[in-house]
Amino acid sequence: MLIGEYQHNIDSKGRVIVPSKFREDLGEHFYIAKGLDRCLFVFSQEEWSRLQEKVRAMPISKARGLQRFFFAGACEAVPDKQGRILIPQLLREHAGLKKDITFIGASSRAEIWDTASWNAFNAELTQESIADAMDDLEL
Repeated sequence: MLIGEYQHNIDSKGRVIVPSKFREDLGEHFYIAKGLDRCLFVFSQEEWSRLQEKVRAMPISKARGLQRFFFAGACEAVPDKQGRILIPQLLREHAGLKKDITFIGASSRAEIWDTASWNAFNAELTQESIADAMDDLEL
């Protein structure tokens, strides 16, 4: 399970160090795709395959938007010896990544956020919205 929050910097070439705990959980290679809320989703090979199968099982009339969103700009990432990956320009633009970024664990995937966007997202969360979601889970 991917959990935690880690701050890092992205260099001018678009490289960033993936937190070591995430590298352990994601494996030797993993996949990065556009995510919701202007972040990037990071999937292990197993989770990526699961997503592909679920989308593939949908009728094309319902799946085409998801296929285009997730798969068109996705890339495979293999960390170098320093634990760095290169995030392609298209994905950096989607998430507005400039310098300060935040990796978060989101259970079955990691997410990469521009730190300012992550902070703004968290500022919009309310106790009421969290309580409503917990009610939906019957917690």
